[in-house]
Amino acid sequence: MVEYDGGPFSGWQWQDDQPSVQGTIEAALARLESDLPRIAAAGRTDAGVHGRGQVCHCDMAREWKAETLMNALNHHMRPAPVAIVAAAPVADDWHARFSASERRYLFRILNRRARATLEAGHVWQVQRALDADRMAEGAARLVGRYDFTTFRSTMCQAASPVKTLDAAEVEVVETGAGRELHLRFRARSFLHNQVRSFVGTLERVGSGAWTPEDVTRALEARDRAACGPVAPPQGLYLTGVGYDDDPFSG
Repeated sequence: MVEYDGGPFSGWQWQDDQPSVQGTIEAALARLESDLPRIAAAGRTDAGVHGRGQVCHCDMAREWKAETLMNALNHHMRPAPVAIVAAAPVADDWHARFSASERRYLFRILNRRARATLEAGHVWQVQRALDADRMAEGAARLVGRYDFTTFRSTMCQAASPVKTLDAAEVEVVETGAGRELHLRFRARSFLHNQVRSFVGTLERVGSGAWTPEDVTRALEARDRAACGPVAPPQGLYLTGVGYDDDPFSG
């Protein structure tokens, strides 16, 4: 299980000329074993998106104790903001992506007038007041199995826009540093930019520019042009991946 600050990276996926989370982990693995295949992840997060519960796997040539491997990788990845927080052996046919039964995302909105300082790069700051109850009503209209064409990137490579969203929740968190809205989404899989598209649309509802009914109209339009503005990446976290046979539950 991997935790990372997405700010310095071009995203999860390895790229020739850009820093990536995958590339950072693979460089550390290469210090331990040569000629390893590329690692596979549960999801490819975009540039600026953070990970609190990303999962990846790699076929190692040697048998490693989980703790030894975790400590060695963390040593070799310093000072990059990437850490292996848990490791476990898995069956040969287990796959971080294809064995996953759900993925969970959190989006943090800092809702205050004073500019973000300590949380800069880790929240989307919205200065105007947001109505969380209206946002929750709009979010509830997205739960279910639908054609989510409106809420996916034009560059999305998924074979179908039809997905099942299992949960969409809006929570108000009062902190000493101000009010945050935490938007949580859960599904087996997501389309490219789907969560950020949801959040940008729900922000329009919270600000009063849209009604909750407008969310339904946007969904039914099945047209990318009907989507609200896409929220920026820095507030988004992949918080967890679920497996029917969870290797980390023991």
